[in-house]
Amino acid sequence: MKAVTTDADVDVVLPCLNEAEALPWVLARIPSGWRALVVDNGSTDGSADIARALGATVVHEPRRGFGAACHAGLTAATADVVCFCDCDASLDPSLLVPFVAEVRDGGADLVLGRRRPLGRGAWPAHARAGNLAVARLLRRRTGLRLHDLGPLRAARRKPLLDLDLTDRRSGYPLQMVVRAADAGWRVTEHDVPYLPRTGASKVTGTWRGTWQAVRDMSRVLGEGTAR
Repeated sequence: MKAVTTDADVDVVLPCLNEAEALPWVLARIPSGWRALVVDNGSTDGSADIARALGATVVHEPRRGFGAACHAGLTAATADVVCFCDCDASLDPSLLVPFVAEVRDGGADLVLGRRRPLGRGAWPAHARAGNLAVARLLRRRTGLRLHDLGPLRAARRKPLLDLDLTDRRSGYPLQMVVRAADAGWRVTEHDVPYLPRTGASKVTGTWRGTWQAVRDMSRVLGEGTAR
């Protein structure tokens, strides 16, 4: 499928750890006119070279952690609107086009993708259970009636930086939502198809990884509104 064409000024942050197999598909789906920021988080499979050869801007973040990679991409971004997307081919970055439009039109300050699994193995039961538990805790903490804390999202760069996000592990996406809610942001959620990822998951592929992520997120939920 041909990538969507747009003249919007948008950076897409793609945290990457050994995603050589998935990168060609993901980067082919970046809308024309947008910049792909592939944040290499210590890959050993040539991911950085592949991304660069395919036209992406490569940012190196030696400190391991999903949040570390995401934040390195955010600080390297220069566009007015910044998007985030996993780099494992489980999510299609072209689906971010209406997210960006909603942010630009003033309909929302932060737009999130609610993952709807397609295909066997797209979202293991333990990962779904962990996500559901965190979503319920988030609702109790902020009042936001969200169903997912998936990585597909869009917001304006300067306000994101002003949230002063500090988590550098699995709690980063949740901390973004919690601090956005505390700041009075309008947060919306839209369904997106969730495909079986390419390669092995670094976080949700096992019960241990999933519950480590839940612990990281529980720590974030314990933050006070004053920082």
